[in-house]
Amino acid sequence: CETVVNCAGQWANKLGKMGGVTVPLISVEHQYLITEKIEGVTPDLPTLRDPDKLTYWKEDVGGLVMGGYEPNPIGWAEQGIPQDFVFQLLPENYEHFEQLMLPAVERVPALENAGIRKFINGPESFTPDGNFILGETPEVKNYFVGAGFNAFGIAAAGGAGKALAEWIIAGEPPMDLWVVDIRRFSGIHRDETWVRNRTLELYGKHYTLSWPHEEHESGRPLLTSPIYEKLKEQGASFGSKLGWERPNWFAPKGVDPSDIYSYGRQNWFPHVGEEHRAVREGVAVFDQSSFSKFRIIGIDAEKALSRICANNVAKPAGSLTYTQMLNSKGGIECDLTVARLADDEFYLVSGTAFRTHDAAWIRSQFLADENVELHDISEDWATFSLMGPLARDILSRVSKDDLDNENFHFGTCQKIEIEEEFSAEVPTVLALRVTYVGELGWELHMPRDSAENLYDALMEAGKDFSIANAGYRAIESLRLEKGYRAWGADITADTTPFEAGLGWAVKLNSGTGFTGRDALLAQRKQALQKQLVCFTIDDPDVVLLGRETIFRNGEIAGWLTSGGWGYTVNKNIGYGYLRNPEGVDSDYIYSGTYELEVAAVRHSCKLQHGPLYDPKMERVRQ
Repeated sequence: CETVVNCAGQWANKLGKMGGVTVPLISVEHQYLITEKIEGVTPDLPTLRDPDKLTYWKEDVGGLVMGGYEPNPIGWAEQGIPQDFVFQLLPENYEHFEQLMLPAVERVPALENAGIRKFINGPESFTPDGNFILGETPEVKNYFVGAGFNAFGIAAAGGAGKALAEWIIAGEPPMDLWVVDIRRFSGIHRDETWVRNRTLELYGKHYTLSWPHEEHESGRPLLTSPIYEKLKEQGASFGSKLGWERPNWFAPKGVDPSDIYSYGRQNWFPHVGEEHRAVREGVAVFDQSSFSKFRIIGIDAEKALSRICANNVAKPAGSLTYTQMLNSKGGIECDLTVARLADDEFYLVSGTAFRTHDAAWIRSQFLADENVELHDISEDWATFSLMGPLARDILSRVSKDDLDNENFHFGTCQKIEIEEEFSAEVPTVLALRVTYVGELGWELHMPRDSAENLYDALMEAGKDFSIANAGYRAIESLRLEKGYRAWGADITADTTPFEAGLGWAVKLNSGTGFTGRDALLAQRKQALQKQLVCFTIDDPDVVLLGRETIFRNGEIAGWLTSGGWGYTVNKNIGYGYLRNPEGVDSDYIYSGTYELEVAAVRHSCKLQHGPLYDPKMERVRQ
């Protein structure tokens, strides 16, 4: 058997375990009723949903199907599905269903006097993020999954089956399927208690309002940084990403570090502004220990990475390279930083959420006869980013090494020694002179057990400079001002470097072959059908989040991929793709008049040329 496709529904995880594969889903009791015929109900009756009353209806042979999603769902078969459970239903739970029945009658009064033809309680498979599971597993090559359809399997079946078949044939997804890709999960999803708790939370929120920046609460904390408790004491408000607790923002003394959700400016907005300004005007520390971190080792490491990476990584030890890894269509599969440590060793850094995806993609590209290995050290090493115009002043107090531009310039990495007066217990630190916020700074990578001492050293050395803690919401604002892209939003497997404005990071003219090169060569001969552009709106009462519709000359021309507020430029910033099947070139872009539709209201916006902040990279390279 060359290929296995696991479509075993609620049994998918049990079946997966037999082959060493994790399929994170659980069974949940899902109830609905079917009425007798009701006068006026016809086959063309639209499907009806009432999220406020947690219920849905659809026509069925002249009657109605009515079901819903309770806020207090009941998980089933926690100890495993019984061996003899085949084509069976569960006992009716009328008491539990009553919380749906009463509001359903309020919405559809005819239900009160309708006869009940059938009442059904059956187990249905649900997942920890509410999306179904599709694709090739990271554990076993040619083992595919299509499961966990969260009660919308009928609606998704045709598209999911087509996509899965094409994935099997081509060896890669036919389109950007990240939201359902099984590689969005990680080792934490082998914890069945965590999966159960998070899945039940998501089921209970099926019909609730989805707030901007909403964080889930169950199963936390799970993975934490070595300085988690210290940051908590200093007012950190944590979010969760792939099981990691990450500081989103810091509350000043006397302020509750809890999010208060709103569709307007939320309670953390002014505090994130202070963190943003600390980075732009002084210096701040970001705890980014949740980064995905990989060692690529072996005598064929350079050969393999040169074939996989779109940018040139065949550089001397001490070099840093920002690069994408592309699929056969030229789409961006990975977006990461590559540090060369030795002839046979590279260190790769990627985003928190992409740990499984990126490791699986890279391993899948290694050739059988290559002497090269990937080692995941994401949980073994910690990372602090020291960012701001005063970063060199502080790091020079802590380190014995010469950190001026001549000895440590942008786009390089070194191992630096820490002065014993600050911490005798911190060994050599791997320092990467790189930034995602548009300021002078270093990422500092070290073994987990020495991280707390290094953090203390940085904060002690930075007292005279008013060093601050800063979180991920400040990073988002800072990177939007600088125009840095985010994988999964601004760039995906469906976008090429040319479309995303990243052609400068592609070694297309080097003559070196790499995955996706042929597709890019072909695309270069044609007009691009979409391009990433930047818009701004001055009105602070407008809130951009991403997904807002772009109008060009009154016609829909695309949507935003990212949105937020720039505290330095004092504007709303939105990035999105202008789309036109006849081509998107400079004339098309700059000849248009643009609006963004925010909450059903169109707002005039300004098309911006290049990064809004430090377009010449002077601050980054100082």
